[in-house]
Amino acid sequence: MLSHIVFMERIGVDESGKGDYFGYLVIAGAYVDEKTEGKLKVIGVRDSKNVQDSTCMRLSAKIRKLCPHDIVKISPEKYNKLYGKFDNLNKMLAWGHAKVIDNMTKKVKCTDVISDKFSESDDIEALLKEMSRKNPALGKVKLERRHRAESDMAVAAASVLARAEYLRTLRMLSRTIGYSLPKGSTHVEQAKEDIVRMHGEDVLEFTAKLHFKIGKK
Repeated sequence: MLSHIVFMERIGVDESGKGDYFGYLVIAGAYVDEKTEGKLKVIGVRDSKNVQDSTCMRLSAKIRKLCPHDIVKISPEKYNKLYGKFDNLNKMLAWGHAKVIDNMTKKVKCTDVISDKFSESDDIEALLKEMSRKNPALGKVKLERRHRAESDMAVAAASVLARAEYLRTLRMLSRTIGYSLPKGSTHVEQAKEDIVRMHGEDVLEFTAKLHFKIGKK
């Protein structure tokens, strides 16, 4: 466990899209040190759940310039295939988090990582140990998983990057099929019916997360 996180260089990791029926699952990482933490505070970076979409997009552009970062995007099509493999969302999230951490340790010399604690299992740690065979830096990673980790600036920055990319890819999918896909998992039944009527049932494989209850109706 990390005993001190204030003004310590670290990598924050967070995800977006896991609760949204339509669109990508996005996991992002951001590296923050004392200098960039102060700049992130000045521009108003905070948990993406507490900012409007337009603000999230604006902050994301600034974070990309300030912080070394990495973004892993899992399209609905890939998501549905991976879910068939993992049969568990938390295991898929662990895989995505581990992938981002792997990528980040190749970009910055930092092994202190903070991530949201989305499950009680040690799946991320197990994956990092396995991946350390190809990337020895992962064997030195000190990972802290915390509830409400977005209170940390590095994780907050990662959450903004992830949410902004989720919003961007959702708009891309919407343009592709000619229909404005909604966020969230409630009040999406009408959208599902509309796009199936427009394009057929197969359109859901490329736009939606099929294991959601609405996907089973």
